Amino acid sequence: MVMESVSFPGRVLFLSDDPGKIHQQLSGMDLSLAQALPLRDQISTDEITPAWVCYYFDSRLGDFTYVGLKCGEACPIAEHGVRRGGFGVSVAGKRRGKGSSREASPYAEYCAGVRLVIAESFERIYLQNCQNLGLFASTDFGLIERVRAGEAIPVEEFTRGLDAITAEIVRRGGLFPFNRARLAGEFKVTLPAHGRRPMTLAEKILARNAVVDAASGRVGLDSVKAGDGIFVKAHWRFSHEYVTPMAASFLAGSAGEDVRLRDPERILAFRDHLTFLEQSFTAEKNQSGLLDVARRLKHAQEEFCARHGIRLHGELPDGGSEGICHVLLAERYALPGEVIVGTDSHTSHSGALGCLAFGVGTTDIANAWITGDARVTVPPTCRVRLHGRMKPGVYAKDLVLHLLSLPFVHEGGAIGHVIEYQGEALAGMSIDERATLTNMAAEIGGFTGIVAPDAETVRFLRERRGVEAKLEAWMASDPDADFALTLDVDCSALGPMVAAPGDPGRGVALSELRERTSVDLAYAGSCTGGKREDIERVHGVVKWALDRGLTVPLSVQFFIQFGSEDVRRFAAGRGWTEDFEKAGARVLGPGCGACINAGPGVSHRPEQVTVSAINRNFPGRSGPGKVWLASPETVAASAFAGRLASFEELQHQPADERP
Repeated sequence: MVMESVSFPGRVLFLSDDPGKIHQQLSGMDLSLAQALPLRDQISTDEITPAWVCYYFDSRLGDFTYVGLKCGEACPIAEHGVRRGGFGVSVAGKRRGKGSSREASPYAEYCAGVRLVIAESFERIYLQNCQNLGLFASTDFGLIERVRAGEAIPVEEFTRGLDAITAEIVRRGGLFPFNRARLAGEFKVTLPAHGRRPMTLAEKILARNAVVDAASGRVGLDSVKAGDGIFVKAHWRFSHEYVTPMAASFLAGSAGEDVRLRDPERILAFRDHLTFLEQSFTAEKNQSGLLDVARRLKHAQEEFCARHGIRLHGELPDGGSEGICHVLLAERYALPGEVIVGTDSHTSHSGALGCLAFGVGTTDIANAWITGDARVTVPPTCRVRLHGRMKPGVYAKDLVLHLLSLPFVHEGGAIGHVIEYQGEALAGMSIDERATLTNMAAEIGGFTGIVAPDAETVRFLRERRGVEAKLEAWMASDPDADFALTLDVDCSALGPMVAAPGDPGRGVALSELRERTSVDLAYAGSCTGGKREDIERVHGVVKWALDRGLTVPLSVQFFIQFGSEDVRRFAAGRGWTEDFEKAGARVLGPGCGACINAGPGVSHRPEQVTVSAINRNFPGRSGPGKVWLASPETVAASAFAGRLASFEELQHQPADERP
């Protein structure tokens, strides 16, 4: 059914920066926009649905909408607050829905009764998830009073400016009803017809894999350009345990339990997020039975994969996993020129190999399981030119934290763009380092990150995977391609960086910090901190310390966690693991639990300070304490120094200043 107009019963909830104004609305008072100002900007999905809320994958999510929302130092919205308040519209400021790709966030809003979300701007995946679910979204604040007056709003006001496919998804109330119409022939996708034109690398990959005929599987267009709506063949489709059960539930509800999946040998599943969860759960924390709820995710994923013959990379006896999903994709599966979709915002990790890898939501992956493709609005490309060479002791993580600190980037200037890295500095970067750049395109708000494949790509695939890759002439942006934006960075001017607690965009050079914060926890791991070369740099610090008779001070808990089993075996084979333990570090099997407050390495008290190699430090992301982001080497140096410090500073720290 195609909708022509829609009404939104219920109250309007302004997500104000003032917790008092939130309390007024929850108590029954209706505010005007002027009274509610200032609105909260940059609300992350971690705040809409904190990680523990995502253990639920049904309508129960609606009870916990916005429980992690930080207004000042308060979290004013409690369990049941939104649902009991009768809110049908939710209003926020800039960059609504940044961070994780979790569709649990807009789904929680929908389950709580919200049917329209309004903001100054939206993050790409969050907005796409809203559209897929049938949750209306708009940047028009003029709708507020029209909705309050009971006016039926023409649906065309929500489709203006959208490509034809996305507009039809909105009109039909979501991706599932759209695809039913598409596969039944009720809606024919109009393909772009531009003729040959200069293209960026991302555009070339999309054009080569654009679906021309869904029934026959025929792909390929002469060209595409930014704004085109297409479906693109996905070479790999993957999900992890946070998402697989919800996607399976959505799929069963729409297509039935016996639905057949398209090319199941090209579908992967991972249990990587929650394998260490039980080690971080106290008896008090489990009073509400959350651990039992989380265990349902494991069993639901295993049952779904067994029924459909899907390869599941599971957990290991020591609580670790075979590897973090997007890390394993790069280490074992991804190849230049491929399209990869996954239910993690850091799917862009594999862009380091010259493939187009991007995060999708629950509804997207459920549909991709049965169609073999994913819908894409061709994004514009932001070219980041990296000039000069990085100094010793300065790494890709420092470069990304610098980019994120730029006001243009922090305010959302590159939202929805492909971030293509170019320039002299790339020549000195390994694939592991490039993966940090492409991975953290998610923090920039980008569609994905990508690096054109080169001799380093060939070396990595040969040495790590035994694959002889052949680079093709088309695998680079055309010199006269249309780049929407260009950012230039003098890499030779950069030093070690950290990002202050609260947001990855709060970057500052370590040399500019007047007071060096003491740290209680140091965590070297995750997808941006647990790759082979990350661990090698951590070992460089540890070996230096051991050679001087130093160990980690008792005041600091130091955690080292591998990104994959491949990395763990490599480290063990070189004796690094033994050195880590000698130095007083706790060594963990592969996984990403500390990054989502679900494993060792998280804080347990608000006053605790963590220095971490994870990629985002939104409130509550890794426990209630304060989290500073840094490179793996800086994390290791800070562990021994007992305060934020680079390796160079540690090497020159007087012995009487060490804790």
